[in-house]
Amino acid sequence: MSDGSGFEQRPLAVPAGATEVLLIRHGASAPAVPGVMFPLLDGRSDPPLSDAGHGQARAVATRLAAEGELSRLFVSGLQRTVQTAAPLAKATGLEPTVVPDLAEVRLGDWEGGEYRVRVGRQDPIALAVVTEQRWDVIPGAETMESLRARVRAGIESVVAETGPGVAAVVAHGAVIGELCRQATDSRPFAFVHSDNGSISRLIISSDGSWLLRSFNDIAHLVG
Repeated sequence: MSDGSGFEQRPLAVPAGATEVLLIRHGASAPAVPGVMFPLLDGRSDPPLSDAGHGQARAVATRLAAEGELSRLFVSGLQRTVQTAAPLAKATGLEPTVVPDLAEVRLGDWEGGEYRVRVGRQDPIALAVVTEQRWDVIPGAETMESLRARVRAGIESVVAETGPGVAAVVAHGAVIGELCRQATDSRPFAFVHSDNGSISRLIISSDGSWLLRSFNDIAHLVG
């Protein structure tokens, strides 16, 4: 109300003592070529960014450096997250910290780019992953229980190291999807569709409660 006697609507304020976690999906990685495996790191596919992915990384850095709020920067250790974080690290002076628990879901027999090839070919097992909403439909792939536990541990370590403030975490589609699922107590694959270079915002209060503030923000990538 204009006379000062009422309560205006205001933007959300991050609670005192909370950690705001910016979940950044890495930029687009190199194309998967049938018969040509990506390199592996600890058994996981480890492709570099494509040219488009490097452009997305620069756009993320431009946006978040302008906001000027970051306290810490984290990556999963796979090179697509390290390369995505590099422009942001340069712009902010923050040194990335590796959190292995936030590495991408293990895809078992379909590592090395095979998963992407199978999805592109509409393989029945790849389609079953989506309809059944679990990764271990793929032979040897990680269970939802394993993914749930380790990404929870990973984000808790981010919060512990950051404290009150803002942390940027460059991670992966399945990891971001699982964290957003935990924040909202939703179905398993409700949030697995984040775009490369997107930003999702998670607030973790000092009492341990989680709030998903936004998901798949790509305003900095448009145009």
